[in-house]
Amino acid sequence: MRERVPDLSRARVLISNDDGVNAPGIKALERVMKRIAGEVWVIAPETEQSAAGHSLTLRAPLRIHKKSKHKFAVTGTPTDAVMLAVHEVMKDSPPDLVLSGINRGGNLGEDVTYSGTVAAAMEGTLLGIPSVAFSLVTPDEAKAHWKTAEVYVEQVMKQLAGVSFPRGVLLNVNIPDCLADQVTGIETTRQGRRKIGCELLQGHDPKGAPYYWIGAQRDEDKSLKGTDLEAVSRGAVSITPLSLDLTHRAMMKTLKEAF
Repeated sequence: MRERVPDLSRARVLISNDDGVNAPGIKALERVMKRIAGEVWVIAPETEQSAAGHSLTLRAPLRIHKKSKHKFAVTGTPTDAVMLAVHEVMKDSPPDLVLSGINRGGNLGEDVTYSGTVAAAMEGTLLGIPSVAFSLVTPDEAKAHWKTAEVYVEQVMKQLAGVSFPRGVLLNVNIPDCLADQVTGIETTRQGRRKIGCELLQGHDPKGAPYYWIGAQRDEDKSLKGTDLEAVSRGAVSITPLSLDLTHRAMMKTLKEAF
């Protein structure tokens, strides 16, 4: 079964993220889609949920706060926000597309397993809706090139119109942090290798007890051709199709022989 990206001019679009409903990236994505889509809804976490992954809130109540006619904040994770959007806020007219982002910072390589941005798109995919996650690969301390992100979000979405997504597949888009005319193109890539958590910072609280803080340093390889990391390092927009089916087929064969 495949889900087709509809004609954008008539599409009902749900936008979410993990940086929070008031983040500059979600405002940039909203601006783009209001120019090219039929109807745009923003339903996102009330506060930042970076690295929340595909987590659900099961042991606390969730609340929905209406900001305006088509804008709501959810007291939960990105997954919570998309689930409540589809099953509650928009239940009478579900979205045709789910877009997540624009995240401040890349979601490359193994980042996708931690990313709340990608998780929002995962939830849309599980609900049978074509879903795309967008990230701007910018350092935390840098001034982000949101205009570049807007230009390429619009271009990507227009080119996706009419494209069929296999069931259980979402798109992860990473945009290089540079001026729009410095972008080298749009490339289809595979997931690279990039592992966060290689830097642990130790300190002591005011009472002298030790604590640990996971740093931002990543173990990554930007030299592997055809990967998201390599493409973005050359200034290209990277589009990676991700499958929710994590089954490793070759290992299944090995296990069948072993057992």
